Amino acid sequence: MKYIPYLVSVLGIGSVLSLVLSTQPAQAQVAYGSYVGIGPTVGLTDGVQIGGVLAFRYKLLQSPISFRAQALIGNNTAVVPTVSYDLPLNWQTDAYLGAGLVLAGGSDSSPVGDKISFALQPGIDFVVPNSNTVLFGNAIIAFDAYRDSGGTAISVQGGVGLRF
Repeated sequence: MKYIPYLVSVLGIGSVLSLVLSTQPAQAQVAYGSYVGIGPTVGLTDGVQIGGVLAFRYKLLQSPISFRAQALIGNNTAVVPTVSYDLPLNWQTDAYLGAGLVLAGGSDSSPVGDKISFALQPGIDFVVPNSNTVLFGNAIIAFDAYRDSGGTAISVQGGVGLRF
């Protein structure tokens, strides 16, 4: 009977040690995730044009590639689908460069021109820690984007998204 307090303390320490020794270390992951977002856009050519952007990103988890699409709404609407190469800067931030098309038409100009054209899209995504919130910002550079002049169109947009 006099050994029972020692036995209880040894069993208590043993169970704590087995719990500590059997746990797995935490694994950190890069800011993976697809999102949908909204924000403002500013077209910087053909006069300043202010509008809105709807953004979508689908991240391929096993590669540094994402499929992106943005709808830029101003005097006219343009849809810009791109494929991007993503470069993780830290656990929450990815910089990227995308290439794709501007799909615009109509008589009025969108923030990125008024005809179908090739586009480059440099940008950055930041995942707010401990949340599903993404802050994004990018530029779209559309080449030969105007029917009449054939010039380059540039727009800058940013906003907030929800990861899924």
